[in-house]
Amino acid sequence: MTRLPIAVPATAAVVAAFAAFGAGAPAAAQNYPAQPIRAVVGYAAGGGADGMMRAIANELAEVLGQPIVIDNRPGGGTVIATRLVAEAKADGYTIYVADPAIYFNPFLLQKLPYDALRDFAPVVPVSSSSTSMLVVHPSFPAKTLRQLVAMARAQPGQLNYASGGNGTLPHVLTEMMKSVAKINLTHVPYKSTGQAIYAATSGEVPIAAGGLFAVKGLAEAGKLQPLAIASVKRSTLMPQVPTFAEGGLAIDGASYRGLVAPARTPREVILKLNAAANKVLHMPAVRKRFTDIGGDVLGGTPEDYARILQAELDKWGTVIRTAGIRSN
Repeated sequence: MTRLPIAVPATAAVVAAFAAFGAGAPAAAQNYPAQPIRAVVGYAAGGGADGMMRAIANELAEVLGQPIVIDNRPGGGTVIATRLVAEAKADGYTIYVADPAIYFNPFLLQKLPYDALRDFAPVVPVSSSSTSMLVVHPSFPAKTLRQLVAMARAQPGQLNYASGGNGTLPHVLTEMMKSVAKINLTHVPYKSTGQAIYAATSGEVPIAAGGLFAVKGLAEAGKLQPLAIASVKRSTLMPQVPTFAEGGLAIDGASYRGLVAPARTPREVILKLNAAANKVLHMPAVRKRFTDIGGDVLGGTPEDYARILQAELDKWGTVIRTAGIRSN
């Protein structure tokens, strides 16, 4: 099968949110797409959002008949990348690969250079994953989540945990855990997940929150003890790690990713993109790619994605406001 090329530029970036549908001139959709489509990613190549887009890009290009240009714009918490899309021409030739930052940043940052509820049109929900984990140094007395909660209740504020920075998914998820468990752990933010995980392996900080892929090798080598994973069911990649629910805490840690376009993108264009994406997401090879990285394929209508975004905005906004979290 002939593969259309995926071009991959790069630059710098900064936040996120979303909005309702745009309505445009029907004529704009008649010959769509007639040129390459740019998919803007707010991170460097190799991250979760970038990996999601690359998992579908070739097949999406084939279905649409035009190349997908992946435009990585890392830095600044995705605000630069998101602003770029918000201000792009609403013609369907610029789309944004949205991840949790789109519903985190309206609460983490005091000012955004766009309106989080009006400047984007949902296209399609692509995937969900729940790979955030809580781990401890092997010498730490608590070997299970229940034991950690008991220790924290007995020593309020005295136990430290590390994350890759204020406002990251593992940080916000751990704050949710604290609220549900009614415990007080002290957050120690690092500049990256790698640094936070290293702090836990060295014993500098006894507890850490991070993604499955950041801890998997270290856990298998006995350098970290995983306590729980924030998924509905155990991960096939680390089936030995119990879920938070199994540890007594009902926590929904799912991370949703999908595609959005600038507001006012013609409805007909949105529907063409949506139909193409859904066709790709039903391909067995594509579904296997997501399974291999611990994700679940979604798909659905633009309205489905709008509902997901609103629900996530409400859920995580409550956690962030309650915990008083601010971005680095």
